[in-house]
Order: sequence, then C-alpha cells, then structure tokens
Amino acid sequence: MGNASGLAVITVMLVTTFLTSLVIVLCWHRPPLLALAFLLFFGSIEALYFSASLIKFLEGAWLPILLALILMAVMLIWHYTTIKKYEFDLHNKVTLEWLLALGDRLGMVRVPGIGLVYTDLTSGVPANFSRFVTNLPAFHQVLVFVCVKSVPVPYVFPAERYLIGRVGPPGHRSYRCIVRYGYRDVHQDVDSFETELVETLATFITLDASYRCSEASERELELDPGEQERRLTVIASNPLRRRASYDLQDSVQHSAASTVEVRATAADSLSPRDAEISSAAGPKQVRFFIDSHVVSPEAAENKQVADELEALAAAREAGTAFILGHSHVQCKPGSSVLKRLAVDVGYNFLRRNCRGPDVALRVPPASLLEVGMVYVL
Repeated sequence: MGNASGLAVITVMLVTTFLTSLVIVLCWHRPPLLALAFLLFFGSIEALYFSASLIKFLEGAWLPILLALILMAVMLIWHYTTIKKYEFDLHNKVTLEWLLALGDRLGMVRVPGIGLVYTDLTSGVPANFSRFVTNLPAFHQVLVFVCVKSVPVPYVFPAERYLIGRVGPPGHRSYRCIVRYGYRDVHQDVDSFETELVETLATFITLDASYRCSEASERELELDPGEQERRLTVIASNPLRRRASYDLQDSVQHSAASTVEVRATAADSLSPRDAEISSAAGPKQVRFFIDSHVVSPEAAENKQVADELEALAAAREAGTAFILGHSHVQCKPGSSVLKRLAVDVGYNFLRRNCRGPDVALRVPPASLLEVGMVYVL
C-alpha cells in the first residue's frame, strides 16, 4: 500500500506542476521563461521521486496505474458514445414544417397543455419526437423544445440563463428554450422552473411581436427559415423582463377559463407591456394585460399577440408534460469487437446503473412521458 500510494501522490504532484506551468502562461499571462523556470525547478525534483517510485512498480505500485486506466476507459466509453448519439440526432433531425405537413395526412391533432421536449439539439426537431408523433399523431398545443446546457463557468447569472426562439411561424405555438447552468449552479425545482419558463415565454411573445414590426426586423425576416430558427433572444436581460409581473393570487370567484384583455394606455411609446397572471385556489385564471401601442399601432398585430398569450395561458392551465427520450444504444452490424464491447456492453451497463435524466432534472413521475429510441451507431 505504501508503494501504491507513493506512486499515486508523486504522479499527482508531477501532473499538477505541468498544468501550473500552462496556467502561468495562458491564464496569468506571465512570460514563458518564468513558466519554464517553474517547471524545471519543481519538475526535476518531482521527476526524481517519480523514477524512484517506478522501481517499486511490481511490488504494489501498479495498483494506482490500473485504477487510472479503468477510470479513463469508463470516461472514454461514455464520451465516445455520447458524441455518437449527438451526431445521430443531428443527422436525423427534421423541421417542424415537414412534421406538420406530414401530420395533414396522418390527421395530427393538438391536445391542450404545454409539452416540454428535452433534447440536446439547438435546432430542428429531434428524431425521437418525430418518431413519436408519426406513430401517435398528437402533441401539445404549446410545444417547447428545452435544451439544458452546462457551460464552463461556475455560475450563470439569472439574467443570462434563458435563450428563447421560435420553431416555425408564430401560428405553430412552438418555441425553443436553451437553459444554461454553470458547473456549480443548482438546478431549479420543477415548479419554479415551470413558472419562470411560462413567464419567459410570455415576455418573449410580446418582445418578439414588437421586434418583428420594427424596420430592422423587416430586413432580417428575409432570411431563410433555418436562419430564423437559429435566432435566439436572452429574454431575462431585456428591460421588458423586469417589468413583467406575474401575480399569483387565490380567488374562488373567477371561472376556470383563461381570459386575455387588451388595453391601450397613454404612456410613453417605449413602455413595455405588463403581464399579470392571477390563479384561483382550484383552477388558475390567467390574464395578460397588453399595451397595444407597444406591440403595434395596428389592431391585427395586437390581436395576434393577444391570441398567442391566451393560448399560452390556456395551455398552462391544462398542465405540463415533460417528454424525455429513453434511449437504447447498439452497434451496427459488422462493427469491430472492441466497439461492441465498448458500446453494447460498457455503455449500456453504465447507463443502466446511472441515474436517469428525469432524476437529474427533477421531473415529477406523474408528468413524465418517456419516448423510446434505438440508436444504431
């Protein structure tokens, strides 16, 4: 045990010295000569201890090397298969227009509620969802493709967490939301995430309507649909977000139906719309108050935003479903033995013994809908 721990400790010290010399140059922006001097001074001392520990390799020092190789193999298998799954999704994604055009022949219907489809893609419709709706031609009235990304920073400010965009034209009621977390951020619980998401979507609808009516957007709307879909907005950093208020109040005197009221005010033309949601003790009632002069001076545009907000409010009242993929991975026929061992045996064993995405995302079991998908890599 002494030989094993000695080799492990001195190896860690030697690797730390090499990485610190890189930090001196790349992060601290010090002269390379200083980093070289640091590496030669400390590295030469640690190299002597490292060579001495290698003499005891057959007397127990092989244990940390073996453990390191096993852990490295696990990480390589997981990383390799995850990348291949992402490439499979990327090559098999479809557009929402193609999906809806196919739905005309399948008799596709929209059911009440909000459907949150979790995917790793930042554009297009994932293959598991397209397979789901072609076999069961129905999806929710409001559809949100949620992509949770981890960024290489400790924390992401709440004002920069949500990126919102449209998938298809406004009449489709389909959106894309990229949620960014730092590696030290704590994921939100489902209730607060759902509330913030609906608030963000309502703010995006009003903001997008005013932007589409501006002169700048008229020039940019000439882009192809793929470019328009890749346009995302950081909603929380906009002043409109700070003015949006969602006041949930208990009331048993209101009906269960969601209503939308449009009112014109005499405020300044740059004032944002105010949104107010009031909920009853049983079914909730949602009201969005919209300043018509902010959206557009034309009543038609104002009516379109009001209808979209009403659809969002009604969908929130109907409930939210979390749609996640349940994947099974297998190799293509003719793959090498090493690949079959890594993917068919190694990755599937790790996936079965790791916590699922529903646990990591804190999805309630009553609202969970898993869609099976076989990845042939």
